[in-house]
Amino acid sequence: MRVEVKPELLRWSCERAGFDLDSLAQRFPQLAAWLSGEASPTLKQLESFAKAAHTPIGYLFLQEPPVERVPIPDFRTVGTEQLARPSPDLLDTVYLCQQRQEWYRDFARSRGEEPLGFVGAASLASDVDATAASIRHALGLEVEERRRIPTWTDALRRFIQQADALGVLVMVSGVVGSNNRRKLDPQEFRGFALADNLAPLVFINGADTRAAQMFTLAHELAHIWLGRSAISDAQAALLPEHEVERWCNRVAAELLVPLAVLRDEYQKSNALRGEVDRLARRFKVSTLVVLRRIHDAGGLTQDQLWQAYREELERLRAIPKGSGGDFYLTQSARVGKRFARALVVSTLEGQTLHRDAFRLLGFSKLATFRELGHSLGVI
Repeated sequence: MRVEVKPELLRWSCERAGFDLDSLAQRFPQLAAWLSGEASPTLKQLESFAKAAHTPIGYLFLQEPPVERVPIPDFRTVGTEQLARPSPDLLDTVYLCQQRQEWYRDFARSRGEEPLGFVGAASLASDVDATAASIRHALGLEVEERRRIPTWTDALRRFIQQADALGVLVMVSGVVGSNNRRKLDPQEFRGFALADNLAPLVFINGADTRAAQMFTLAHELAHIWLGRSAISDAQAALLPEHEVERWCNRVAAELLVPLAVLRDEYQKSNALRGEVDRLARRFKVSTLVVLRRIHDAGGLTQDQLWQAYREELERLRAIPKGSGGDFYLTQSARVGKRFARALVVSTLEGQTLHRDAFRLLGFSKLATFRELGHSLGVI
């Protein structure tokens, strides 16, 4: 059975996924004929093409390409320009997290859980320092504790555990679902927040550096305190145009590197390079965050900050990327321990079908499900 599909929709599908036509032509030898209108694909061929291009097949039967937007406020920018089309990887990640949040919200209601008072507790008029202190107190995020933690990975793991214990669903992954062939690009987005007073959710792009993920988590928690869902490109050294992003960046910086502590710790007589590295290790944040805070403390002028920031960014980009580590390959990290534990318990109780649990978790093997349950201590 041949199906009619407009060539421009096939081209749009390739561009949307970031593929060039030649790469897909190797998998679909008749693609050139489909694009020229000389031939039409069978339904099975079109389904295979849609899967390869990460495109909902229904889109390929439209009269013209749809305009896709992220279903939550999108504050990502390059310079002062807002980013245009979101990638299928970003869209699918947001949609999946929304499904997980919806499931957990229903689960929380069924268990009689009370709304979380910290969601929406702040406003843009709230004092930045006071809000950061409130978040730090709620989490038990002590600066001195981070000094004693040996690595960024350990510090991030602790930070996530604290947010999870508070009631926030924290999901860290560098791929779409559990598909290791669909890697997320931190240059497109670093994280997002889905505010909800029963199921607040924060997603962190696990393909980013550990130090950068620390700031992303802090930034997205500020969104939860505001009660505002958003996807953003959280960068400590920037002061975004949008007031929400600017406020969240300031809260995140104060949360991780309190200015009063930084002023006590910063030794201006030392060389900037060594001092930035020392303070980054001390606070377990990125060197870019430290540069921003040194500026905030009066240690760098605006021009000196941007020069140092550009030089440091260039240095960081030249460093080869290492392995993500086993912690970030576990399913409980990808979906969050709070969510995973609830889903496993609900499934074992017969309240959730195994089929639905597997879909939300991103795998299809019962053995993997049992392993997850054992690792969480619920089986």
